[in-house]
Parts: sequence; structure tokens; C-alpha cells
Amino acid sequence: MSVEHASTRLIDGYARGDTDLAADEVWALEAHLEACRSCRDRLSAAVTVTAPAVTALVGTVWADLEPRLAAIPTMPRRRRLRSRLSTWLTPTTVPWLAMIMSVTLLALLFDIGDPGAGHGSGEVSLVLLLSPVLPVLGVAASWSRGLDPAYELTASVPRAGLQLVLRRTVAVLVLVVPTLFVGGWVTGVTAAQWLLPCLAFTSTTLALGGVVGVTRAALALVAVWAAVVAAPTLATGRVPLALRTDGLPVWGLILTLGIGVVIARRGAYSVLGAHR
Repeated sequence: MSVEHASTRLIDGYARGDTDLAADEVWALEAHLEACRSCRDRLSAAVTVTAPAVTALVGTVWADLEPRLAAIPTMPRRRRLRSRLSTWLTPTTVPWLAMIMSVTLLALLFDIGDPGAGHGSGEVSLVLLLSPVLPVLGVAASWSRGLDPAYELTASVPRAGLQLVLRRTVAVLVLVVPTLFVGGWVTGVTAAQWLLPCLAFTSTTLALGGVVGVTRAALALVAVWAAVVAAPTLATGRVPLALRTDGLPVWGLILTLGIGVVIARRGAYSVLGAHR
């Protein structure tokens, strides 16, 4: 299949129901057909020519369904909104996001109770220390088979790949990052100290998730952060080098590498293993 449109070979083979088409070609074609009206029209024409029995069957089914569909009442606005939200977040993600917000609030309260934290005194700010890894927990929750009862159906549809995992990641970041901005503003922690590490951790989670599963990758990175950075920082009470402005170029490099790996392995997110 070309970058813009499906090839005639794929369209005709799909219309005939050829079994020799590769599974990844079929998946890519179905995903492309969702967004390309031109290729859908070509497929319709191909089915009419190569599989008239299928065309007749579809016509019969549609003639039976059309009056029934017309009698179905319009979906209420609240349900339509809920349906749109379900394409970005699973219902079971909400408690996890509430937990992340609660952890951020507790870190903020501890920082407020310690006036020296985050204000240049050298004392570590809990908001600064936790901000790089908090979104990772939300991403893990939004892409975990244990928290998504429909994960098998989700992973089998054409849009289950990189597009879906990016949607869920963006939904988590949209909710968590503004909260961290507020926490940083209240405690005097600049966004430059935590935003780039936060995005770098998220991209690395997705990059490793294509190999070992998003949830496993998130838990492993959080454990490494806790052991290598968080625990020593709490013991010494000093802001670690990883969260100083001197370390931002390294975080930028990690972010770039993570994005590159995600793009290069974008097909890995369409399999059930990514939900581990």
C-alpha cells in the first residue's frame, strides 16, 4: 500500500476475500479505509465487480436495517459526550487519575509545610521529585489489560495501534500536567526543571512499552527512578543533578530518542503484548 492510497492489488484482494494477503497488510488497509473516502469508493466498486453475491447480501441486510435504524431515537447529548470521552480514556482510568491528583496535592501540602522546599534553599521539593513519573502511572493505567475489560476488542480493531496509545497518553498529560504546573507555581518550582523530564519519561515508557508492554515499562521506570533518584534525594535533602537545569539537554536527548523509537516501532502497539 502506498503512503496516500491503497494499491489496486490490495483493494481487489480484500474485495475477493483472498486469504494470501498478509495480516499486517489487511490491518493497514482497514485502518486506511476508515479515513480515506476515495479508497472506500474504490473498494465498493471492486466488491460490485468481483463479488456480486456480497453486494447483493449487503443490499438485503441494509434494506432490512434501514427502517429500524430510522426508528432509533437520537442519543442524548450526555451519552454522546460519554461516548467521545471513551475513545480517550477507559472508565477504570478515572480512579488512577484521581490517585495521581491526590498524590500531587499531598506533595504540594508537604512543600507548603516546608517553606524552604523549591525556593532555592537547596531543599528538595516533593512536587519536583514526583512530577517526572506521575504521568507515567496514568499512562500505564490507561493501557493496562488488567484495567481495561475490553482490551482484546480494543487491540483487534484497526485503530488500536499507535493512534490509540497516543490518544490515551495525551488525555493523561492534559489532566496531569496542568496540575503539576499549579503545584510548581505555588511551591516556586520552575516548569523547566520538571516538564522536559516528565515528557522524556512518558516517551521512554511508550518506547519500552512496544517491547515489554506499556504497564511493565512504566512500573520498571518508576522503580528505577525511586531507587536511583528519589531515595537518595530524600536521604540527602538536595535537588539531584537529574532535576537541575544542567541536565535538561540529556532529558531532551532522551525525549527525542523515545519519540524516534515509538515512531519506528509503531506497529508494535497493535498487538496484545503492548497491554502487559
